[in-house]
Amino acid sequence: MTADLTRLALCNSNEVTEDEPKRCERNGATYAVFVVEGDYFVLDDTCSHGPGSLSGGYVLGCEVECPFHQGRFDIRTGQPTSPPCTEPVRTWTAHVVDGHIEIDPNEMDCSARARETED
Repeated sequence: MTADLTRLALCNSNEVTEDEPKRCERNGATYAVFVVEGDYFVLDDTCSHGPGSLSGGYVLGCEVECPFHQGRFDIRTGQPTSPPCTEPVRTWTAHVVDGHIEIDPNEMDCSARARETED
């Protein structure tokens, strides 16, 4: 298999569980990797409302609760689901390649795409 040079490897898929997301720091950015019902999702690790680390948050099904002010986000879309959070967090499409979670760091924000399709 030929490597996709635009993708950035974040972690091994076996490092992420439904209860324990993985924090990954690469090239000055911090990502939170989640798995929900066997599907992987990658969000910006920093809450859009404050300095909370989403990878350190409490996972409730398809939501993650920020440990800073207990606002919640949908892990699949990055959209806020509970106050005080009102702005989505950046998301990327997770690609599983040979047991590794990869993203294209230059990909259009998936949460922005979700908002565009709702309009």
